Amino acid sequence: MRYLLDTHAFLWFVLDDKRISIEAKSKIEDSKNTIYFSAASAWEMAIKTRLARLKIIGDFESFIIEQLSTNSFVPLSITISHSLYTERLPQIHKDPFDRIIIAQSKLEDLPLISKDKKIRKYKVTMVW
Repeated sequence: MRYLLDTHAFLWFVLDDKRISIEAKSKIEDSKNTIYFSAASAWEMAIKTRLARLKIIGDFESFIIEQLSTNSFVPLSITISHSLYTERLPQIHKDPFDRIIIAQSKLEDLPLISKDKKIRKYKVTMVW
């Protein structure tokens, strides 16, 4: 099965945070599953790191590259189609990073690993 990580799910998994659900963690750890990491998550974390709203020990870029490699996460680029699809989404969620991730989940047919209750209103298949 293929899944897309929401930003918080990525962080909670790689930092071994207790807030990640057992189901989410088991899907991510299952070697039969392909886990995608959105460029939107990297972009969101880069901004939050720069604004000191997210603390990453060491070099941010190295941290992301190492985690993708260590966990065999597959990078998912943002395409024009993903960007255009966000215009069609209802204005439930105003966070642009979440809107891109929702579009990617829908267009790429990837269930989303996320705790975000607002995203459920978009009728996206979710795991948590």
